[in-house]
Amino acid sequence: MVDLSGHRLGHYKLIRLIGRGGSADVYLARNMNLRSLCAIKILRTPLMDKGRHKFLEEARLAATLEHDHIVRILDFDVQNGIPFIVMSYATNGSLRKHYPRGAQLSFDIILSYLEQVADALDYLHAQNLIHLDVKPENLLVGRNCEVLLGDFGITEVAHRPSGSASRSGTLNYMSPEHLRGAPCAASDQYALAMCVYVWLTGQLPFKGTREEIRWQQLHKRPGSLRALAPDIPPAMEKVVLRALLKDPQRRYSCVGAFVDAFREAMPDALPPATALSVGQVGWLKLRRWIANCRKWLLSPQ
Repeated sequence: MVDLSGHRLGHYKLIRLIGRGGSADVYLARNMNLRSLCAIKILRTPLMDKGRHKFLEEARLAATLEHDHIVRILDFDVQNGIPFIVMSYATNGSLRKHYPRGAQLSFDIILSYLEQVADALDYLHAQNLIHLDVKPENLLVGRNCEVLLGDFGITEVAHRPSGSASRSGTLNYMSPEHLRGAPCAASDQYALAMCVYVWLTGQLPFKGTREEIRWQQLHKRPGSLRALAPDIPPAMEKVVLRALLKDPQRRYSCVGAFVDAFREAMPDALPPATALSVGQVGWLKLRRWIANCRKWLLSPQ
């Protein structure tokens, strides 16, 4: 692995490596013109001609997205064949950073995350885009503890012909249709449901080698959540397993509908929140209330 910390990329200085994916590295960087911090995602594969044009086209499209729960794209370019995307820097890292592997989150915390991510994904899908890499590492925590959907380096146009979309993504969270090269909006719902499975039980449903996991994603039903965490209500298990069905047509109509069903399946009496502090959870609820009021005021009467 080549660490580019200390190097310059245009008017950006790379400070340190903060993330590494299958095809790109993410650095904390400083905009030397504005003297502000940002995050820069650098693709490892150089791009020329057609690939360069495609990258710039998709980055330009991602930069038009404006949503309270989506990381803003600030800039993008290809220099000496090296493509990079400049994003706003989420100071509190990702949800993966906040919870060690094996941690189980409270129902209330999971719902607060789902509501925010679903709002972002449904907005994305309304723009005929799909994310294709929803996972805890790509769910970032902003300065006010809000959840931000990040990493749009592999966002795809949703109406692209079947079979032509990228197979990039993270195997443990990839839907069967994504693995077959024909992802759709419901593929993001599947990946988010995988996150919920992990948050509820502390583990992924499929294990083994890459080939074994791929086969299971394509053909095997996830195991019972209640077998791993008996306190999960049967109705909640049913909701998650429906969002993980192999046939995307049998999942929920949209991510928001999945979250609505999860909310309805929650028990009336909840234990105290243990994932984030009670104060942080209260702030998230207040933000959601303000957002709902704003939508109501701006909606046509």
